[in-house]
Amino acid sequence: MKSAFRISLPWLLIVLAGIAAALVRYLFIEPANLAHLCEENNGPAWCGIRQAIVIAFYSYGLGYAALAATVLALLWKHPVSACLAAMLGFIALVMYCYEAGALALLIGSLRLIRLQANSLEPADENGQRDRQVQAQP
Repeated sequence: MKSAFRISLPWLLIVLAGIAAALVRYLFIEPANLAHLCEENNGPAWCGIRQAIVIAFYSYGLGYAALAATVLALLWKHPVSACLAAMLGFIALVMYCYEAGALALLIGSLRLIRLQANSLEPADENGQRDRQVQAQP
């Protein structure tokens, strides 16, 4: 049971990051009435946060962050780095940084699958893992 939780938790976090990014995009960034509230000098306090998010995707900062996390996932062979790359990729993909977001989501997901598959393979007496897959007749 613990193993199933350890395997599914990163995927749940990736989905939750995508849902959160979609909620921010469609409920906080895109509504025109919220944009008009923030155009005035005396707008609500959350206008600074909204403006920072808008600057982050206009300057492609979310895409660069996703690509940096992807490089980290390729260099550091750990599920946390792969999950981070996939999460940032999903966020960047939803928040208008399509190319970098798609690449980071793909590479982060593939890296996470590989790391999880390697952790499930039994090792022999020398600590080596058998990488050969035998076809079933």
